[in-house]
Amino acid sequence: MASARWPCLVLALLSGLAASGFPSHPVQLLRKRSLQEGVVDDIEIYSTKISCKVTSRFAHNVVTTRAVNRADKAKEVSFDVELPKTAFITNFTLTIDGVTYPGNVKEKEVAQAQYQKAVSQGKTAGLVKASGRKLEKFTVSVNVASGSKVTFELTYEELLKRHKGKYEMYLKIQPKQLVRHFEIDAHIFEPQGISMLDAEASFITNDLLGSALTKTFSGKKGHVSFRPSLDQQRSCPTCTDSLLNGDFTITYDVNRESPANVQVVNGYFVHFFAPHGLPVVPKNIVFVIDVSGSMAGRKIQQTRDALLKILEDMKEDDYLNFILFSGDVTTWKDHLVQATPENLEEARTFVKGIDDRGMTNINDGLMTGISMLNRAREEHLVPERSTSIIIMLTDGDANIGESRPEKIQENVRNAIRGRFPLYNLGFGHNLNYNFLESLALENHGFARRIYEDSDANLQLQGFYEEVANPLLTDVEVEYPENAILDLTKNSYPHFYDGSEIVVAGRLVDGDMNNFKADVKGHGAFNDLTFTEEVTTEKITLWNGDAPSTFSWLDTVTVRQDGLSVTINRQKNMVVSFGEGVSFVVVLHQVWKGHPVHQDFLGFYVVDSHRMSAQTHGLLGQFFHPFDFEVSDIRPGSDPGKTDATMVVKSHQLTVTRGSQKDYRKDASVGTKVICWFVHNNGEGLIDGVHTDYVVPSLF
Repeated sequence: MASARWPCLVLALLSGLAASGFPSHPVQLLRKRSLQEGVVDDIEIYSTKISCKVTSRFAHNVVTTRAVNRADKAKEVSFDVELPKTAFITNFTLTIDGVTYPGNVKEKEVAQAQYQKAVSQGKTAGLVKASGRKLEKFTVSVNVASGSKVTFELTYEELLKRHKGKYEMYLKIQPKQLVRHFEIDAHIFEPQGISMLDAEASFITNDLLGSALTKTFSGKKGHVSFRPSLDQQRSCPTCTDSLLNGDFTITYDVNRESPANVQVVNGYFVHFFAPHGLPVVPKNIVFVIDVSGSMAGRKIQQTRDALLKILEDMKEDDYLNFILFSGDVTTWKDHLVQATPENLEEARTFVKGIDDRGMTNINDGLMTGISMLNRAREEHLVPERSTSIIIMLTDGDANIGESRPEKIQENVRNAIRGRFPLYNLGFGHNLNYNFLESLALENHGFARRIYEDSDANLQLQGFYEEVANPLLTDVEVEYPENAILDLTKNSYPHFYDGSEIVVAGRLVDGDMNNFKADVKGHGAFNDLTFTEEVTTEKITLWNGDAPSTFSWLDTVTVRQDGLSVTINRQKNMVVSFGEGVSFVVVLHQVWKGHPVHQDFLGFYVVDSHRMSAQTHGLLGQFFHPFDFEVSDIRPGSDPGKTDATMVVKSHQLTVTRGSQKDYRKDASVGTKVICWFVHNNGEGLIDGVHTDYVVPSLF
């Protein structure tokens, strides 16, 4: 059996200052103070703040903890921070009495040696190690001089993935003592708009959580704040220890008027794709289960429990089989069978009888399952529009038959040949997880570690729920040729309900105004194509010096100080203020690829009678009636149009008969209106000249 994997990368910080070399402090005053609540072993952690900023599913998190050493001598202070395994650290600093020392990335052995040397010399030093289950645990130990204050700050970032219809952000809370100022502050900005936002804590009752938690969302912005007082942190009304010990989870989702959303910033784009409401594609699934001796006891029982629950969720259009491997290979059926009620009942009987036996022959177990899926497709034993999946569960390394990891990978890769995904579940730590992960990734799947806890069966069920509902297969995301550079992965064998496909890239022309994105895939009944028209044209609203940027792809309402701005996706923008005065900016879209005409904006005034008589400007001067007279109608220079003489504002003008569209009642087609056109930029009709109304560099 292989030993558990231990990450080889750590963060180390060496300040290079001896404890005796710290600036002097009024330590005597600190000693005279009675030790307060929140002081454990002479160390007081008086502030912890977790600040989270999420923009377009990308989270930027800063963990800041402040402490003071109230002992008469230098002491070691430890900070524990648990991060999601998909996160990456971008900054790490220690600030000691106002002086900040940045961290450096070191290999584990080098960092450990430097840390031990620094501590032995009485210097302040920090070391970060990694371990954990869902999260990676980073422990930082710092030697702090008597009376000194230390601030620990760790910055990490991660791309939030959509999981079962929600984006999830996990924060591990474990201050280990009462903290005077404890706060989680999360701000979320999603250009599509936020459809739901929630937060929960595993360590506190809902009643108590509600009194310390605030959560709000409107339009594109959401906010979560968790600020428990000292009393709310107590494990009991008279206790001095903290109940803050567990997971704090923020979940949210975004509005989805269309399956896709493309965001463009500074010549780069990110394409999110998550359709819903599609019928589920039937699946042909083979479970390859390790029943070697090491699975004996609770492991095999939890596996049976999980499989029984999974059988309850199988759909009648699905096909399935079970393959058990130890020293040899046993199959439930010779071929895949449909998940009819009768077959499922027989399957339950088989699962209840699964027991442990012998060695671990991973190669033969997988090859049997792959061969069965290939034969089912070739012999048309399964529906044409269905997808195949193989799931393997093992708790150890191959130790009989073909046991070389690289050879097993070669055999599996040559047998699957990219036709369906392989998902590997590693039970416990006594296995080569790197091998399982590589084996899955090169066959369009992924690996998960199942932890040996009381909820292992729930972990297995949770994984199955992720892949239980495929909505599309062979998904291809396509963009115009010669328009995109540096594209990330844009081909996916499956899209599962509740997940999301994310593709990013760079535009060849950073000033490109629009382009088209197509997503193609095979559905349960037919082939589907989703097309997203992308535009980078922006609507910017200014509040003082603070801009908010939107696009014509948005549907959003912004209200502030008596002003309301509503953007209706690809239609219009309505600006209202005062006692019902409204302006409408209509996005007029013409035929795609028209050789002459282009999309344009029309500005319209609604309820102009509400405007003051003093309202002026290019439009304001015409909000109220004025006198004019038209005479001497005659043929014009254009044979199809007539000219006339108009007397207005003491000016005699030549005007031409024509027509114009009025879009106030019908924004898409408009109404034809017969009118007189004034020449020379309205000279004689408008007050002054037209350049009087042009303001350069307005913004």
